[in-house]
Amino acid sequence: GAVQLALGWAAWKMYLGRRPESSGVRCQSMGLLGRSLSRPKEALPVLTAKLALVRRYWSDDQAPVISSYSDLAGCLADLGRHDEALALTREIYAKQAALLGASHENTIIDGHNVAGLLMVLERWDEAKSLLRELLPRAAARRSLGTEHEVTLNISERLSWLLFFPVDAERTRDNLLEAETI
Repeated sequence: GAVQLALGWAAWKMYLGRRPESSGVRCQSMGLLGRSLSRPKEALPVLTAKLALVRRYWSDDQAPVISSYSDLAGCLADLGRHDEALALTREIYAKQAALLGASHENTIIDGHNVAGLLMVLERWDEAKSLLRELLPRAAARRSLGTEHEVTLNISERLSWLLFFPVDAERTRDNLLEAETI
């Protein structure tokens, strides 16, 4: 909200000239400002600059790189640039899977985000396939479990795609699968 935006600008102004470019605090203030701006057009250059800074100084630490990619992908999606957001989100998903493993909560969430963008782009079969892949991993007890919010969201999206197909006829198999989910 307005307080976060004010804090973002204050942090940005404070650390802009006083800290070296490689300062983690300066980079964090750029992220705070970028996420606080309510207009994606204004946030895009800030988030792009933050990603460049993270790549330059912290490329060996994947957490800030992935976080910066995620912020930028969200901004691109808000601008309606869904193909670009999808490409970044796929990259995030691949990095998380390699870094944390396929059954980690963050990896599953990022996969769910990829599926959401596929749905926005009306790439129904790809979304359905990915959600079918994610659901057993999310539902596993060692991962999130059947009652976890993310598992339920994945189930809901997959059920919707199966029950209300927009690209093909509704089949009996799809209806049965949707019902069992």
